[in-house]
Amino acid sequence: MLPLQISDQPVAIPDSIPTVSQEMGMLESLPFDVFVQKVVSSMVTFAINLAIALLVFYIGRLIINRLYTFVSGVFIKRKLDRSLMTFVLSMTKIALYFILIVIVIGILGIETSSFIALFASAGVAVGMALSGTLQNFAGGVLILLLKPYKVGDYIEAQGYAGTVREIQIFHTIINTGDNKSIIIPNGGLSTGSVNNWSREDYRRIDWTVGISYGDSVEDARRKILEILASDDRVVEMYVEDDRERREGTAAAEAEPAAAAEERHEKKKGIFGRMFRHPEVPDLPDAAELISERVDRSPRVWVSELADSSVNLKVTAWARTSDFWGVFYTVNERIYNELPEVGVSFPFPQLDVHIPNRQ
Repeated sequence: MLPLQISDQPVAIPDSIPTVSQEMGMLESLPFDVFVQKVVSSMVTFAINLAIALLVFYIGRLIINRLYTFVSGVFIKRKLDRSLMTFVLSMTKIALYFILIVIVIGILGIETSSFIALFASAGVAVGMALSGTLQNFAGGVLILLLKPYKVGDYIEAQGYAGTVREIQIFHTIINTGDNKSIIIPNGGLSTGSVNNWSREDYRRIDWTVGISYGDSVEDARRKILEILASDDRVVEMYVEDDRERREGTAAAEAEPAAAAEERHEKKKGIFGRMFRHPEVPDLPDAAELISERVDRSPRVWVSELADSSVNLKVTAWARTSDFWGVFYTVNERIYNELPEVGVSFPFPQLDVHIPNRQ
């Protein structure tokens, strides 16, 4: 082996980088054995880099999947909003895969700075071409920040009504009552009108009952109010009292679970209790701070003297989750029980008067 000699002479730096044709000429001037040696060395180096890149890609993908599972488990344990959890996890997974691809390309010997610049310029071009898609992305961000609805709410928007199943990056998926999956872009949902039927925990239920002319309105009113009073799901007078009554019942049913959780906390020890997630106290609802108690007891009015019937307007309040159950049950009971007090339901009638021409 020849000893390494360091020369005091200055090293000549070429004025310009050799072109491809010049490099090809230099390769042609090399002896055949040297050329083969360079080709074999380059192929071996590329094969090693390719093997390392594949190994890094599969290990990185495994780490991303494990990290995705771990973070999703943490979100579920912390009871994070399901819509926000889906959005954050999908965005994080895309970002991690992009970083992994850049690392793999760097291992293969491709200049990553030029690749990132090319990707940025391509991103600008794609962004201009997909302006509507970017609008849907921005709409998804606004929906997750402002929360006009969340997963599990029953909404009506863009001519469709159904239960929100997923809030993804670009669109929202709802299921209709007959189990159809409707995909609605987030752009229109963030800028248009959305009727969220599940946002309030109590709603008013309306019925229109037509009785025959000549029947007693007082008898019909008394019977309808009896029907509503016998249904435990209907609010008697104040929504606040009904809410407290139901929450008290739910708390009594959940007491064994609370005791079990307390025993679990004791088993954690001092260290586990020290680093547990702090509980945020419930704040009063804004509606409770600015409004007084309003009488929500059931009512029956004469709303219209129609052509063939006297129409009664019936209103009652119930929990949103009980809306349709109360509506259909009371409908059926009114039909079955009003005739017991001498109230009948008229058919459409038309009186025809024929003048006597003599």
